[in-house]
Amino acid sequence: MASNARAGCIGAAVALCAALAWAPSALAQPTTAVAIGGNVAEAKSLTVDELKRLPAHQVEYAPRRGGETAPEPSATRHYTGTLLRDVLNAAKPTESKPRELRRSYVVAGASDGYEVVFSWGELFLSPIGDSVYVVYERDGAPLGDDEGKIALVAVADRGSARHVKWLKSLTLRAAGGS
Repeated sequence: MASNARAGCIGAAVALCAALAWAPSALAQPTTAVAIGGNVAEAKSLTVDELKRLPAHQVEYAPRRGGETAPEPSATRHYTGTLLRDVLNAAKPTESKPRELRRSYVVAGASDGYEVVFSWGELFLSPIGDSVYVVYERDGAPLGDDEGKIALVAVADRGSARHVKWLKSLTLRAAGGS
C-alpha cells in the first residue's frame, strides 16, 4: 500500500510539472519594462514609453507551430515595435578585446523564466537582425497582460520558439565566459 501511495505522489508531481511546462502563463507576471544588462556601458531598464522613442516599425507576424508550412491567414498579427538591435545599442554594448562582440550572444528572458538566445552575428551581421523586434502594440492597441506589455518576436523564424511574451530582460554575454 505504501508503494501505491508513493507512486501516487510521484505521479501527481509529474502531472504538476507537466502542467506548469505547458502553461507558463500561470507563472508569468505582466512586464512594464525590459532590463538591458551584461556587457554594456549603460545598463538600463526601458519602459514602453522609452521604447517608443526608438525608431518604430510596423510588422506582420503569423506564428507557426511545429511542421506547419504556412500559418493560418487569421493568425496574422500586426505589431508595432523597435528592432532588438536598436534596443541593445541604447545600452551601448562593450567589448574588452577587438572583435569580441562577434562572439557574443543575447539572452532574452521572460517573467515566467522562458529564455531564448540570439547570436550577435545574426542580429547585427545578417538579414535575420532586420526581423527581430521588441514589440509593445498589437493591432494598434497596447499589448495586453496576456503578452506582458512588452514582448519579442522573431518574424523570420519558422516557428514561434523565439517569441517571448512577458519580456523582462535582455543580457549581452561574451561566448566562453561573462
